[in-house]
Amino acid sequence: METTRQQKIARLLQKELSEIFRLETAKLGNCLVSVSSVRVSPDLSTAKGYLSIFPSEKSEEVVKSINESAKTIRFELAQRVRFQLRKTPELTFYVDDSLDYIEHIDELLKK
Repeated sequence: METTRQQKIARLLQKELSEIFRLETAKLGNCLVSVSSVRVSPDLSTAKGYLSIFPSEKSEEVVKSINESAKTIRFELAQRVRFQLRKTPELTFYVDDSLDYIEHIDELLKK
């Protein structure tokens, strides 16, 4: 069960990470990355970001490169939330494959 504080921080991180990824992927122009959800640990030291990536064929390599540059992303995030948070949590990113799962279930139901 998440506390209200965890939920507020998760929403703040999701909003700011979405903006960071929107600006960075606009420069690349080859894929679209959106932050579907963020989960913050109870001690607020770590955050897990779940990313939805289009096209989904590139999702594994994109998440791998994002995790490699997590320190730079954390620094940019810290610059954006420096007045709201005292410490910026450590970031880890995962692929959110819920949309692919929904499509798969729809295909099975159509058969």
